[in-house]
Amino acid sequence: MKRITWKKHHKWFGIIFALFMLMFCLSGIVLNHRALVADINVGRDYLPDDYKYKDWNLGLLRGSVRCNDNNVFIYGNSGIWKTDSTGHSVSDFNKGLPEGVDFRNIKAMVQTPDGSLFAAGQFGLYRNDGKGWESTPLKFSKHERISDLVLKGDTMVVVGRSYLYTSVSPYNEFSRLELKAPEGYDGKVSLFRTVWLMHSGEMFGTVGKLVMDAVAIILILLCLTGIAYWLLPKYIRRIRRRGKTAKGSTQLMKSSLNWHDKLGRYTFVILMFVSFTGWCLRPPVLIALVSFRTPAIPYTVADSDNAWNDRLRMLRYDAEYGDWLLSSSEGIFSLATLQSVPVKLENTPPVSVMGLNVWQKDSCGNWLTGSFSGMYVWDRSRQISTDYFTGEKAEDVAGPPFGKYAVSGYCDNIREKTFVVEYYKGTTALHMPENLSSLPMSLWNFAQEIHTGRIYTILGKGTLIYIFFAGLAALWCIYTGFVIRRKKRE
Repeated sequence: MKRITWKKHHKWFGIIFALFMLMFCLSGIVLNHRALVADINVGRDYLPDDYKYKDWNLGLLRGSVRCNDNNVFIYGNSGIWKTDSTGHSVSDFNKGLPEGVDFRNIKAMVQTPDGSLFAAGQFGLYRNDGKGWESTPLKFSKHERISDLVLKGDTMVVVGRSYLYTSVSPYNEFSRLELKAPEGYDGKVSLFRTVWLMHSGEMFGTVGKLVMDAVAIILILLCLTGIAYWLLPKYIRRIRRRGKTAKGSTQLMKSSLNWHDKLGRYTFVILMFVSFTGWCLRPPVLIALVSFRTPAIPYTVADSDNAWNDRLRMLRYDAEYGDWLLSSSEGIFSLATLQSVPVKLENTPPVSVMGLNVWQKDSCGNWLTGSFSGMYVWDRSRQISTDYFTGEKAEDVAGPPFGKYAVSGYCDNIREKTFVVEYYKGTTALHMPENLSSLPMSLWNFAQEIHTGRIYTILGKGTLIYIFFAGLAALWCIYTGFVIRRKKRE
């Protein structure tokens, strides 16, 4: 193409996508510093209607636990709610929990034999002896997050993303347990996680994240200087038609072009890298990345002696087989004891790459496994999985990020019947109080919705491929800008 054509491409792609790029950059900076913004909430009244809770959707009801006094406690990503076996009234049960919604994302709850309640939030374990929730200290590894909580006899197991934490009654002290490497472990990591860590800079710790913050700021400056260079000529011509000088505006235009040019040329490679890695992290490229594995980059956060680094998801004890079942990003494993070598199981149910949300036994003794790929009934003895909704045999493939039924929760202890909760549709089996519809969202989750493009609800299902096209547009805009300067030098 001629230089003028390259310029038109760069100009119009830049103008059209400048606002979206600014949103990418600002939200990306927030996503890189979750601990700093964990206390900040965003009101759902200010968000599109699709973000208001309705019928326990959007993860508001993940699970429930029925206690000895006939009370039922419902938990999910915005806290804990109290009802009874009839489900006629629902009341708040969050007294003592931190105000930040990010801290109230409850992954699991259990009741101990002495009547105490324990709740596993993603950033901490909480205990309630009847006077409100109190934090229970764990000897966490750095950056550890909780993903599950299990009680077997008098032993409590808190499942982190990388380690297990065990304790016995009265559950005042927890010991960290590193699981043994599974059979056939080769030290490789998911290519998807590698790209993810590279995109955020987390691969190289705090320094890497600060570098990516700097890249985001550079992109912001490129957007602002580009817009200024586009708008100022029109402003300058209007001033001159009035017979006035536009020396200041002309100088500002030249400065904008100069900064735009230098920032783009000197950071071209890293700008392309950030845009490309971000483009890879959403469908359809994401699906391809998940199936590939690569050696961990030495001396980075991905290079760990712990074979389960950021891979643990859920844990269950199967009394029928006398073993532990472990759900991880690598599949489902069996352990005779928590000190045994995990053995990967074959013919397990399909699970979304986003992990399980439901994992418990039904009245027939089969395992129910629910994720955003759907709900399946796993007959472990026959090694057969069937679709919970259709009864058809499940396909022997990994589940997509989102299936026809995106299962986010399950309940079997209200009104003596069971019901599944879908992420978008929720459930009508249990009345949701109207005041819960506008519960706040954490700033971090709000930034995630912006960064992934889901906030643009006007696109409908197009939000699933928004990143694919937005990423291509960003790559083309950056590349055409580089070509323009190269052609000028030639």
